[in-house]
Amino acid sequence: MASSAWWNDFRYAKGTMHVKKTGAAVPIEPAIVRDFLNWCVFHGWVECARHSVVSDGPRIWFSPDQPRPWYLIWPVMALSRARFARHPSEADVIFTFDDATWVPERPVPLHVPVLNARCSDISKTHVAEVFEQVSGRALRCDPLNYGAPYVEKSEQNAAHDGRILYQPQAPRDGYTYQRLINNLDHDGNVLDLRCSTIGGEIVQVYLKRRPVERRFANSNTRVTLADPATVFTAVERAMIARFCSAMELDWGGIDVLRDRDTGELWIVDVNKTDMGPTIALGLKDKITAVRRLATRLDAYLETRLRQEQSAIAA
Repeated sequence: MASSAWWNDFRYAKGTMHVKKTGAAVPIEPAIVRDFLNWCVFHGWVECARHSVVSDGPRIWFSPDQPRPWYLIWPVMALSRARFARHPSEADVIFTFDDATWVPERPVPLHVPVLNARCSDISKTHVAEVFEQVSGRALRCDPLNYGAPYVEKSEQNAAHDGRILYQPQAPRDGYTYQRLINNLDHDGNVLDLRCSTIGGEIVQVYLKRRPVERRFANSNTRVTLADPATVFTAVERAMIARFCSAMELDWGGIDVLRDRDTGELWIVDVNKTDMGPTIALGLKDKITAVRRLATRLDAYLETRLRQEQSAIAA
């Protein structure tokens, strides 16, 4: 498993942990320590469970980065038949794995399936553009000429720095501006629908709730696991599949909001190197989540390899 020396990904300074790759800064607070201990329990279960899994599936080479244990793909790989390739020359599948918001498109090897190779832009602006293409509805707005509250967000992946604005203002470099979606539930919490997707199929949905004053935070009060068919209609699932296809997203998490006033869905974010399962989810549901994803990943890899073999034969 690709987990050695993972602590080198971080730099500690003055009570804050800095993620070297993304530049994210995480203050060391009691809640963070609690979340870390919660994650350790799950990670320990994965380490024990993976020894009973028959790893005889395709070998995957991750590039340019190797996933660490806190990325969702890591426990999913542990419970799937797939294996981490030790060298690109032995890989049956290449997985482009990069936290950056914008990444250059790299040459795609011939006769080897490559996942997420062309998903090179996950900026909020590009996500909104693709969403408008597949839905016909505009998420973006002009901060100088919008007659309702709106949201300012950083383009950067995982910034969690959104804020609601009420007055016109000149757009700032590095930020995007979107309409404010009323995603409050009946208890007054904001409700985010985080979808785990493989090959455009929603494998499961995390219902993430937190107080409205922490609308843009990454900490949730309660998270439950749901079947996609109980959350989205068939038409909505088809729209999400078209969105994933247009983004060229083979694996990733997407954040969906349902407008309480209109019932409409809005896709607001994409993460192709998502972490998880989300910390606030119970251990039993964490296990269910990664097992479902592992089963779907095995099936998807089998399909992609069969398609590649058919293309070569043709």
